[in-house]
Amino acid sequence: MSYIKPAEFVQNMIDAGESKVFMSTRDTVIRGIMAGAILAIAVAVAITATVQTGMPIVGALVFPVGFCILNLMGFDLLTGVFALAPLSLLEKRPGVTMQGVLRNWALVGLGNLIGAVTVAFLVALTFTMNFSLEPTAVGQAFIKASTARTLGFAEHGLNGWITVFVKGILCNWMVCLGVVGAMVSKSVGGKVLAMWFPIFIFFGLVFEHAVVNMYLFPLGMMLGAEFTVMDWLIWNQIPVTLGNIIGGLLVTGMSLYITHGRTLPARNQIAQNEQTPNDACLPSGERELV
Repeated sequence: MSYIKPAEFVQNMIDAGESKVFMSTRDTVIRGIMAGAILAIAVAVAITATVQTGMPIVGALVFPVGFCILNLMGFDLLTGVFALAPLSLLEKRPGVTMQGVLRNWALVGLGNLIGAVTVAFLVALTFTMNFSLEPTAVGQAFIKASTARTLGFAEHGLNGWITVFVKGILCNWMVCLGVVGAMVSKSVGGKVLAMWFPIFIFFGLVFEHAVVNMYLFPLGMMLGAEFTVMDWLIWNQIPVTLGNIIGGLLVTGMSLYITHGRTLPARNQIAQNEQTPNDACLPSGERELV
């Protein structure tokens, strides 16, 4: 069967988290760069589809293609390692420390930012004929979206900040279900389907994703959107990142780990006891006679 049960794929989640903590700096950053770049391209495709059809739901339907590609290639998103890396620490895997987990988060996030901003520049160039013309209709859509998701929230003060924070929680709940989805099947088709659905939900409901926003707001500013870097950080990136940590680690990672991962040792002990011969408690001499 291609389906992998939770008790098994949760152990794969822990193993994956452990491998990411011990990954070299070079590999971690490169994987982060490629993930950020591919996700950025997927956002461009999704917004293009939305503008061409006038139907945002179409953009949500096509956006998961980027997430599926980067996961099948083994690249890393910050939102994904928020859930995976700490599990190996909770499992007390040898050599895994909080410092190692935070190092992984920082390097993946740095790579994602480099990849996302690089693609933002390249896409901005194509939307403006090498910055010689006004942005295309798709470019204007990016300006509108980035402005609404910074200054639009800022207009509501604390209520806006809380809203963005909660959108971050809801987003990474779905995104990390997509990360887990890549582990629930042994077939490529099964992996893609399991990833596609939760990513479609997050994008369709316009939840807030830290790595998507590393692309959206720099691109908006390059195209002429009138907000500052501080507007981006205070009214979006910071609350979204905090929300993503909670949604990925606590809502998705911990719920699976506690209910499936932590029960595995108990099940193994029961199975071991059931396999123990009835004469195991006899003195050695009597066991030999039997």
